Amino acid sequence: MSDEKLAEGTVLSHLVELRDRLLRAMIVTAVVALPCLFFANELFTWMIEPLRERLPAGSSVIATSVVAPFMTPFKLALLAAVFFSMPYLLYQLWAFVAPGLYRHERRFAMPLLVSSILLFYSGAAFAYFIVFPVMFQFFVATTPANVQMMTDMTQYLDFVVLLFFAFGLAFEIPVATVLLVRTGLVKVESLRRHRGYVLLGIFIVAAFITPPDAVSQSMMAVPMYFLYETGIVLARILVRAPPAAADEGTEE
Repeated sequence: MSDEKLAEGTVLSHLVELRDRLLRAMIVTAVVALPCLFFANELFTWMIEPLRERLPAGSSVIATSVVAPFMTPFKLALLAAVFFSMPYLLYQLWAFVAPGLYRHERRFAMPLLVSSILLFYSGAAFAYFIVFPVMFQFFVATTPANVQMMTDMTQYLDFVVLLFFAFGLAFEIPVATVLLVRTGLVKVESLRRHRGYVLLGIFIVAAFITPPDAVSQSMMAVPMYFLYETGIVLARILVRAPPAAADEGTEE
């Protein structure tokens, strides 16, 4: 009976801690959202800049819905708040999970967590500053002569947010590679032996995400393959034999 009460108390304490950390995450996200909402129109203007600079004369970004001029910047502001708050949100997740990890697992996971945040931001920045200009130039250049390109602001936002997440996740390849090796699902030798298949798969994925021209596909595929090779090197360096049994206890 005492063991049941102890287990119930432990579960309850975890739920209380989870509630507290979720509340902190929501409060911080709401605080970050306030300036984002105040500058929502400026954020949207910045977001459409890669397309607007390449639109031909007489073309512009339009709103096909009555509420779109308000709701689209509002949606962007909320997404930006989550985007900027991501390090703190992941820190709350880490603080909740870390006490249950072994010491060597914490030493291994913390650098991966920081790296994943930096790589995700790097992927989003790469998409905005490198890929978007080339992509939108391609779209504008391939528009038929008798068609005027008038992009809807809501569809544009959905499209670029999807690409932000696609490139952000694509840049997580080194982290995913290290985790796969660490968990024993694959071996470094296997990753090195199947380079050709991975390269082919990367170009297929890039063909689906980017416009159908060789330049845009290469702009995504080449960094992805470079990150894959980086992941192999890091996995070979970081993943070693399991630590001694004396290190298997958790720290208080």
